[in-house]
Amino acid sequence: MSVVTIRDVARAAGVSTTTVSRALSETGRVSAATRERIRRIARDLDFRPNELARSLGASRSMTIGVVVPDITNPFFPQLIAGAETAARESHRTIFLVQSPDGPSAADDLAQLRAKQVDGIILVGNPFPHPAELAAAVGDTPLVVVDRGASLPNVATVSSDHRLGGRIGVEHLVALGHTGIAHLAGPAGLDVTQARSAGYREAMAAAGLAPRVVTAGFSAEDGERAARLLLAGSPPVTAVTAANDLVAIGAIRALSDHGLDVPGDVSVIGYDDIGLASFVRPALTTVRQPTDELGRAAVRTLDALIADPASPPRPAPLPVALVERDSAGAVSTGRADA
Repeated sequence: MSVVTIRDVARAAGVSTTTVSRALSETGRVSAATRERIRRIARDLDFRPNELARSLGASRSMTIGVVVPDITNPFFPQLIAGAETAARESHRTIFLVQSPDGPSAADDLAQLRAKQVDGIILVGNPFPHPAELAAAVGDTPLVVVDRGASLPNVATVSSDHRLGGRIGVEHLVALGHTGIAHLAGPAGLDVTQARSAGYREAMAAAGLAPRVVTAGFSAEDGERAARLLLAGSPPVTAVTAANDLVAIGAIRALSDHGLDVPGDVSVIGYDDIGLASFVRPALTTVRQPTDELGRAAVRTLDALIADPASPPRPAPLPVALVERDSAGAVSTGRADA
């Protein structure tokens, strides 16, 4: 099938190619009736404008860079899917990059800037100092996901992680648990601090002593942290985890230790990745709207590109507890009160 060109549209409409260009780009003087007729003919012919040519005229590449730390973590593909949906709606193309640390991120950001992307979405922040991030991004519009506290002057989007840290504990307290530990994410990250703060707030509200073990974000991290927890004292009857992968790793360690989940120890994850409902027992978890997080990042970046002087800071997205099978009432045989 031959490609339909602007000349084909002009010929069918009986107008010049200049008039077609003005009608489709909404620039210049074209009557409403002519504009609508040209648009209808363009749709009927399945005409697809040359985005590169159109973007050059508007000083835009119609591309954005999305940088994630770990494409193998199921959380990130779900976020990327939401971003891709929003990017398509705004006629943009995504360049996806995986950058696990500062040096690789600096190189990747330089390449994205060389491609003249209109903006960058950075999921997390691998740079230890804001000045390093600013140097790597330059004057390219930037939106950072989940780093609002440490980057107050940068446009950010995030979920309400402090609330997420609280509601897991509150659910376990309602089930009768008092020995509740938290397997935290990597130290120093905004999301780790927010979720841990929510955990501590809920424990304090219930009059309980907190017990936090630093884990990470992988299943291996969760397994390792749970083994450290089991080696210590006093024993616990419930665990909240930094994310679902950590929770899954913890369940494995508990099982290897001869403990039943949730009969002996309840476990609550965070994120609600697709795998959460398929593991056994199915994982009770705090769901954050991951798809919407990706869409919100693109919409925020669009607003920033349109007005760089006013970095938007949307309100945190809501989270909710999803009850499945990995959390239950405290066993009277293992009550820790």
